Amino acid sequence: MHNVTLNNGVEMPILGFGVFQIPADDTERAVTEALAAGYRLIDTAAAYGNEEAVGKAIKNSGIPREELFVTTKLWIQDAPAQENATRVFETSLRKLGLDYLDLYLMHQPFGDVYGQWRAMEALHHRGRVRAIGVSNFYPDRLVDLLSNNEVTPAVNQIETHPFFQRTADQDVMIEHGVQIQSWGGFAEGKNDLFTNPVLSGIGAKHGKSVAQVVLRWLVQSDIVAIPKSVRADRMAENIDVFDFELTDDQLAAIAALDTGESLFFDHRTAAVAGQLGKRRLDG
Repeated sequence: MHNVTLNNGVEMPILGFGVFQIPADDTERAVTEALAAGYRLIDTAAAYGNEEAVGKAIKNSGIPREELFVTTKLWIQDAPAQENATRVFETSLRKLGLDYLDLYLMHQPFGDVYGQWRAMEALHHRGRVRAIGVSNFYPDRLVDLLSNNEVTPAVNQIETHPFFQRTADQDVMIEHGVQIQSWGGFAEGKNDLFTNPVLSGIGAKHGKSVAQVVLRWLVQSDIVAIPKSVRADRMAENIDVFDFELTDDQLAAIAALDTGESLFFDHRTAAVAGQLGKRRLDG
């Protein structure tokens, strides 16, 4: 597995396994099969409701802890956010059955962002988490956060796929030493991604599927990817993307697919800010 080096020297696999929208009662099996297929980066979140199942799969895998890279995410916290964030972190760690996290992300750019970040900085300083970062931060919010705090986020996990490529966002992250990570790399199949003629044509030339082409494009663009699947054969297919390389012409053809707009939601809109900003997790 190829790695990227984060801004604090921590190495992170460039390709991992995500568990968003996998039901809790199916997550343990899925993660077990992903680990067997060779994945070592596992990405979950408190909001996904499946941290315990992820933890069971990790515990039963027999894989040494130091070989794994485990990410979970902090949901929006009410005041006092700094105190609440620390408590919620410990809850996630307990559910995962771990002594520390490799990466802890602030899931949304809402609520008391600064209080939440101060708690995450403290956890990082105490060695409870090897790296901290954010998710769904547009460049203005990201630069504001890193300009006014001690620790620069190591990662920003954002919607990134062939139809919303985020190249300008990535340029800002590169400037400030923040690693871009993709969620929704397959765009959840929107815009007929899996039958797109450009992607299909590129795949045919390499003897690869559209999914493999997309993942190759992401990792070749230095973007960490976390594809999800509940099928062992697809898991094996998705991790098999390091034996071919896209040409400059193929990269240009994929670049032309960019619409510059989200296929899901824009965190800068009042509607999304209102909807997500008011959501709280049970307990």
